[in-house]
Amino acid sequence: MMYLWIVLALLTAAVAAALLLPFARSASAAASGVSNARRSNSTRAGEVEVYRDQLREIDRDREGGLISTEEAENARAEVGRRLIAAAAENDQDKTGGAATNKHRIATALVTIVPPALGLCLYLSLGNPGIPDQPLQARLENPGNNIALLVTKVERHLAENPTDGAGWDILAPIYLRLDRAGDAELAYRNAIRFIGPSNARYSGLGETLVVANDGIVTEAARQAFEQAVKLDPNDPRSRFYAALGLEQGGRKDEARAAFEELASATPADAPWKGLLDEHIVKNGGVPVAAKPVAPSLGGPTQEDVAAAQDLSQGDRKAMIAGMVDSLAAKLKDEPDNIEGWLRLVRSYAVLGDEAKARDALSTGLAQFPPDGNDGKRLLALGKDIGLDADASPAPGGARP
Repeated sequence: MMYLWIVLALLTAAVAAALLLPFARSASAAASGVSNARRSNSTRAGEVEVYRDQLREIDRDREGGLISTEEAENARAEVGRRLIAAAAENDQDKTGGAATNKHRIATALVTIVPPALGLCLYLSLGNPGIPDQPLQARLENPGNNIALLVTKVERHLAENPTDGAGWDILAPIYLRLDRAGDAELAYRNAIRFIGPSNARYSGLGETLVVANDGIVTEAARQAFEQAVKLDPNDPRSRFYAALGLEQGGRKDEARAAFEELASATPADAPWKGLLDEHIVKNGGVPVAAKPVAPSLGGPTQEDVAAAQDLSQGDRKAMIAGMVDSLAAKLKDEPDNIEGWLRLVRSYAVLGDEAKARDALSTGLAQFPPDGNDGKRLLALGKDIGLDADASPAPGGARP
């Protein structure tokens, strides 16, 4: 704490010296002039009295007939001129003293007021008792401070530039911070070091769009197309890819892309109206939206609460009953892709690999593998470790 006050005192002295130097020079010059003026002040006062006596003497000589009126006027004019000059110099000496006083007041104000004001502000707004917060300590525990988190990861990447996970973390943060150039580099490094993914290519495309003021450049469109290949059901990437075709003047291709996306979009999707606008803009008519999939009766809150009170065996039996109920409903509603995905996943959770494989194959019979929904089923099978047969189940039987 003592070091802090010493530093503050030195800073205050330096600032005060810089501010007072011009005043000191002016005051010194003024003081020197006033000192000289004081030494000659009595002499000038005597000269004024002498000139006044001369005026009175001229009047007496004229009245006594010693000089003519014309000579008297000439003499009075000369003596009067000297009297005015002496009186003016005397007044200037007096004002010089006043100027010196003003310099002294200004010096005092500059010396005292700023430090006093700064001290008052510090005592009211500052906290001299707060412990130090060195940068390294804050970087070790950044908490929710985004700036510190970014700095910490950047330091790590400076030492480990091939760490794709670090670049993957920074890329979306850079984009949110409007650092499009840094975000592009981060996305490209993440793709380079840990491989492509839908999120990385989609983020790269969006970064390029932001960097080009909303224009989907050819590089951005290619990034979105790569994202769609990795996840055909990514509506955001599909929209931007279609928008790139539209901005490039490829209206027929753009209309087809927007129509395909609109046909796979639920009627209650918030972006459905935007898709229709672009379809019309490219010479088409709005297409019917994909109907919202009906609910297949998942477990209610009461079912979950009841399951928590059961033994492990009873709980497993209860879950198996719900899965069988889902399978039965899919026989009546085979076009519900969400139901098939849920059924395959449920069998996998129960550890029944055979039924999971059968459900996957039957679902692929309903949704061909080359379609978007079929690709979703194949992706799920891959995630849970099932090497699904893309052909329909024998006899088209359903679980």
